[in-house]
Amino acid sequence: MRHLRLIEPTEAEEMKVKIAFATNDRKAVNQHFGAAESFAIYEVGTQESRLIEVAEFIETAMDGHEGKLAAKVELLGDCAAVYCNAVGASAIQQLLAKSIQPMRVDEGTAIEGLLAGLQKNLSEEPPVWMSKHLKKQSEANRFDADEEWQE
Repeated sequence: MRHLRLIEPTEAEEMKVKIAFATNDRKAVNQHFGAAESFAIYEVGTQESRLIEVAEFIETAMDGHEGKLAAKVELLGDCAAVYCNAVGASAIQQLLAKSIQPMRVDEGTAIEGLLAGLQKNLSEEPPVWMSKHLKKQSEANRFDADEEWQE
């Protein structure tokens, strides 16, 4: 697997979510989750969206090895959702167990359009899966901001 992560400090005052897209061209969702050659991961806020990670998987043949699913689910561990063209029952179970919402869209759906819709949802009325993720993220941030531990 090849994995590129872009690290840049983000402003804490705006709530943001990470969203993954199964894509081989970083322009459109065009991959089945289990056989995805690569994922583009974006950080989505109300004002902007930016590409923060790209992961490419070398072997993607559909040979029935469940280990490939686990590696992909692990990679997407802090994402709120993953957009793909199709996703199998086993992958759905693994994604939901990690609180990652699988989203099926038609092949060729433009990532740019999906990002615009997600930004609108985030600023207006987030869907249930996004609200749950934001609440979980907010609780984690609150715990991180608690007083320092003293021994």
